[in-house]
This record gives sequence, C-alpha cells and structure tokens, in this order.
Amino acid sequence: MGYDPLSHLQGISGFVHAVETGSFTAAALRMGLSKSAVGKSVARLEERLGVKLLIRTTRQLSLTEEGQVYYASCLKVLDELSTAETLLSSRHREVSGRLRINLPLSFGRIWVMPVLHDVARRHPKLMLDVTFTDRLVDLVDEGIDLVVRVGDPGESVSLIGRRIGTQRWMLCASPAYIAANGLPATMDDLERHQCIVFVRDGRPTPWLIPSDDGDIVEARVKPRHIIRHGEALREAVLSGLGIGYMSTWLIAEDLRQKRLQPILMTAPVNAASIHAFWHGSRAPAPKIRVVVDALARAFQPVSPWDQF
Repeated sequence: MGYDPLSHLQGISGFVHAVETGSFTAAALRMGLSKSAVGKSVARLEERLGVKLLIRTTRQLSLTEEGQVYYASCLKVLDELSTAETLLSSRHREVSGRLRINLPLSFGRIWVMPVLHDVARRHPKLMLDVTFTDRLVDLVDEGIDLVVRVGDPGESVSLIGRRIGTQRWMLCASPAYIAANGLPATMDDLERHQCIVFVRDGRPTPWLIPSDDGDIVEARVKPRHIIRHGEALREAVLSGLGIGYMSTWLIAEDLRQKRLQPILMTAPVNAASIHAFWHGSRAPAPKIRVVVDALARAFQPVSPWDQF
C-alpha cells in the first residue's frame, strides 16, 4: 500500500481531538464523524506507528509517555497548517482589537497573566479585557472570546479547544510541621496527621497517591481543616498548620526553595489537563490565535511549574 498523507492527517486530527476533549464521543461530535470512525482512525495510527498512544478506560482517555511526545509533535504540525490558513485568509489583518478572556483565579494570576503581558507588549493594538472566576462561564452568553480552564472542561463539546498544559498534584508539608509531627510513612499514617482539604463546589479534592505497585489510589483523609481557596490553602500549609494536597503550579517555587517538602511520593500525580477554549472555527481570529500559541509555548511540552 502506498503512502497516503491524507489518511495520516485524519489519524492525527482524530488523535488530537480525542486528547483535547477527553473522549472519542466528544471528539466525534466536534469532527462531525461517528465515534467508531474516530476510534478506528486512532487505532490505525497506533498500528502504523507501532506504539500505544492512548490509555482507554470506561471513564476517560489518557496519554501514554509515547503519546505525550507524539501529541506535542502533532500540535506543531497542526499549528503550522492552521497558521498557514490564517495567514492566507487574513494576511492583511493585524493582531488588534479587544480580547475578552476569562481565567481561573489563582492559576490565571500566577501563570497566565505574565504570558498575556508579553503578548500585549508585542502587539500594541491588542486590548486585553480579563476577568477571573473559578466557575464555568458561558462564552456566548457572557461575551467571552477565550477561556482557560484547569481540570473539568465543563460542557465544552460545542467549543474549540487546545490543550496547553497539565495540572499535577502533590502531597506536601512544611519543614516546621514535619519537625513537630514527623513524616507519615504510609497512607494509613495520614489519619493521625493534621490534614488540610481543599473543597470546590462543595466537593473535596481527592488525595490520589501512587501505591507501592505503581497504581494510583485514593487516600482516606479525615480533614482537620477545610479551606476553599487554593492560595489560602498554600499559606496554611506553609505556616505549618498541616499537610495539604496541592497543584504543583501553585507550590512550584516553594518546592524549589525547600519551603515545602513532598510526602509519600517521588513524583507528582497527573490529575488533569489545562485547556484554552474559544467559540467558532478551528482557525480562530488572530487575537485569539496569538494568545493560545503563546500559552502553549509557555506551558508545553514540560510545564515550568514541574521543573523543580
């Protein structure tokens, strides 16, 4: 059988959409294909490459190590094609106008805003209109051009999205707390420690920890304190109030400076993807494209908050 570049691109497109939406069903809705067609295109891609790209469960899809590498390469290919289309269709248009962007409270302030500052400096005709909230906004009803979502993407099937990073979690405590209370040696030991739990939308964040056999298991936690704001939780753990389970993007500098110490794990747990979503076409307006590209470059393939 001869080389067919179109079938290769179809496999790549199905693979990328599946990663971005988290399921073959959502990818199929976005692409206007059947779930079976998308699944088969990805399976043929894996067969041709000779590697497994996705781990399939009844609940979600996740990337293998090879899949992460290949996904980053696919994004570059699709970005080049999309950039070429955008240049052809809007070659005389500048990056300009008002960009209404909604960001998560803490992640947006700490990580996204510095990227937006750089974009705005490079494109003086771009006007930023930034709002912050941890609730899921409706882009159409609320007049939002672009949204960044950490973890739960919400009802995003009707939106176009791009994965821009990965959120990982780590169990940690301050040196002062460890000196006073000792280190838990097992997950069962957590029951005698002061555990500080983060609650969002009425639901506590589960503490997922690698077991000795490599599986990810949920630790049984009896919270001593409940804190409903990420940065306030970080400050409580830094003060020595107890053990917390937090995103590495929130505590990266604390880990580098040894203000916090990891507990019961040697590496962070992959918990969720970070996406940028917009409403409209795959090739968005230049003002959206330049921001999404900048975020993807800043946060991938290895997130800066995981370089500690």
